[in-house]
Amino acid sequence: MTAKSAPELLSALRSFEKGKVVSAKEAVALIRDGDTVATGGFVGIGFAENIAVALEERFVDSARDDPHGIGSPRDLTLVYAAGQGDGKERGLNHLGYKGLVSRVIGGHWGLVPKLQALAVANQIEAYNLPQGVITHLFRDIAAGKPGQLSRVGLGTFVDPRFGGGKINERTTNDLVLLTEVGGEECLLYKTFPIDVGIVRGTTADPDGNITMEREALTLEALAIAMAARNSGGIVIVQVERLAERGTLNPRQVKIPGILVDCVVVAEKPEYHMQTFIEPYSPAFSGEIRVPMTGLKPMELSERKIIARRAALELKPNAVVNLGIGMPEGVASVAAEENVIDLMTLTAEPGIVGGIPAGGLNFGAATNTQAVIDQPYQFDFYDGGGLDLAFLGLAQADRLGNLNVSKFGPRLAGAGGFINISQNAKEVVFVGTFTAGRLRVAVEDGKLRILDEGGARKFVAAVEQRTFSGEYAVRRKQPVLFITERCVFRLGAEGLELVEIAPGIDLERDVLQRMDFVPVVRQAPALMDERIFRPGPMGLRELLLAIPLDRRLSYDPEQNVFFINFERLTVRNQHDVDEVRAEVERRLAPLGKKVYAIVNYDNAVILPEIVGAYTEMVRYLMDRYYWGVTRYSTSSFLRVKLGDALTERGVAPHIYESAEEARDHLRELEQKSAP
Repeated sequence: MTAKSAPELLSALRSFEKGKVVSAKEAVALIRDGDTVATGGFVGIGFAENIAVALEERFVDSARDDPHGIGSPRDLTLVYAAGQGDGKERGLNHLGYKGLVSRVIGGHWGLVPKLQALAVANQIEAYNLPQGVITHLFRDIAAGKPGQLSRVGLGTFVDPRFGGGKINERTTNDLVLLTEVGGEECLLYKTFPIDVGIVRGTTADPDGNITMEREALTLEALAIAMAARNSGGIVIVQVERLAERGTLNPRQVKIPGILVDCVVVAEKPEYHMQTFIEPYSPAFSGEIRVPMTGLKPMELSERKIIARRAALELKPNAVVNLGIGMPEGVASVAAEENVIDLMTLTAEPGIVGGIPAGGLNFGAATNTQAVIDQPYQFDFYDGGGLDLAFLGLAQADRLGNLNVSKFGPRLAGAGGFINISQNAKEVVFVGTFTAGRLRVAVEDGKLRILDEGGARKFVAAVEQRTFSGEYAVRRKQPVLFITERCVFRLGAEGLELVEIAPGIDLERDVLQRMDFVPVVRQAPALMDERIFRPGPMGLRELLLAIPLDRRLSYDPEQNVFFINFERLTVRNQHDVDEVRAEVERRLAPLGKKVYAIVNYDNAVILPEIVGAYTEMVRYLMDRYYWGVTRYSTSSFLRVKLGDALTERGVAPHIYESAEEARDHLRELEQKSAP
């Protein structure tokens, strides 16, 4: 389509009364053979279903009426960022016809099996680029830039050295180039004109001003509209209702009318559902807030075990991203443990705060703090704004490379995975250890494998590199791989086995189920036993607790070691070992003994672990302390710990106040000298 033909075609459709309002059939008649069409949406949110149905009908009907069976329009280039479909018939699956599209540039392919089939059969040119990159490309196209410079994708299958995002042999044109800026490697993603932009809003006036008050997300609708407009193309917007001229609040207008050519009012309610399973939820649009009470906890399955272990990586005040699938369990555990308020959960399409939804509602959220445009969310992500990301684990290799995008003939696509995993300050990959019909049981706090999964996930080399372990190591990015039976940490030598579940046999259940031998420096630590017990783990108390390394301090002038165990809870041998290791780490390098003051105010030492704790105290006193004085306002702890120390030949000296403890310390100083 040429720029000058658009006004001629549109002028015939417009009148003063109707303005830019046309039918879906009239709107798609403007799309010409060979056009590049950009669509907005996230799963089913914000997707213009009515327009897609009308475009499909036009192609099918014209092919039926043509003597040679050739439909129209033909040979479209389709560009989209997030997956837009239900995995069956809806969304971009309406466009999955050979001849209708000849090239697809998409961020995610898993929800569009009909397009996926064309790509896998080598019937169309097909690219998979990072979702965030495509959202930014729309802005760059609008700004008339020749390309987008980014580090996103380096070392992955998007890097030209590893395929350049090309999906099949038919695809030969390079959309991604490797370049350098100031001696640093970068990727240059080429821009291209957009002939047709298809997006969605809630309300339009006859002049084409668009608001989105009932939409769950705003996405990249404005960026697409501006890209098409500045490329000389047309913009089609689907809405659910019309307003009179001059009645829309200008602060609520998300797409100004100067960018819009056609407004299509949805012909059926099912063409304008808020998500593909939710006609309309006022909670998703932020119209109301809903109570978070009454959420049913997950059953103690392999999914909950993984989610619980992952949740132990949460930190107060962290900004967190949760991926789709297995990572969704982390939100469920966080809600059960009442820690949602201690951090900010986000989702890549623009959600900030609240509880992300799952399944075909994924992308929406309840009780959000804000909903921003998707390109801005990826600005935040790409710049390192995420403190922690939880993402799926489908296939990993010895070097820590991860594949979640391609498995034989099945093309899932990367979505926002590359942007998120590469740029989060810390990343945690979560998934079962094997794939297939895995069945496990938890008995007496121990994990037992009932039926092993039929497919291995830890392989010699991943089929496609969606995450580069080498790039992460070079950037010193902390990376964990969490499964139901063990935990790996990424290091300079590759995957290192650091934890194992109670009840799991290292050789039989782990090493024999891997295609490579991981780094094992010492016997793996046992995963926290609370993960495998019914009932809450006490995660809120754990997150609010002062970290152990901040509880200890040394005054070299007085040679006094201060230990603040206020509100500390010692539950098990692991906690005891952590205390001993941290004290030794601080005191061993001094090469001399110290005086110590310990604050046990409101501390809790579980009865079953008091014996091990007091043995640890005696060990430390023999090696590092000239003398120790303790205090606690808890009479129970003074008596219980005092008796245990006395039984082991250690004078307790547990006083009721810090002042009494200091007085005793002065007595010790007078009686002994270092």
